[in-house]
Amino acid sequence: VQLQASGGGLVQAGGSLRLSCATSGRSFSNYMMGWFRQAPEKEREFVAGISRGGSTTSYADLVKGRFTISRDNAKNTGYLQMNSLKPEDTAVYYCAAIRTIMTAPIRTTMGEYEFWGQGTLVTVSS
Repeated sequence: VQLQASGGGLVQAGGSLRLSCATSGRSFSNYMMGWFRQAPEKEREFVAGISRGGSTTSYADLVKGRFTISRDNAKNTGYLQMNSLKPEDTAVYYCAAIRTIMTAPIRTTMGEYEFWGQGTLVTVSS
């Protein structure tokens, strides 16, 4: 499956953005999806993950309560709604996918994901 992230941009602190992850190929519903981010001079880190059907989600502590991951399997698209953005959220955001069974626990490490999008830059000004 091919992934393409979009929706990044420049926003003031306290603002919101919604990232999208469009997928090509069939059977998006067979894939768990995750969002990761990488700030300058830092390692890529897990942000959020969602199960194949969308019923189970997981978030990094730093974004819990502010970000919401979702997906629309009919549209082959995943989303990351980001609210109350902070300057420390500035990073390139990547979506990723892995084919799993329906009941698989959310994967939270980079190495567990097979497919990656190209990234979209989010810049939060203070």
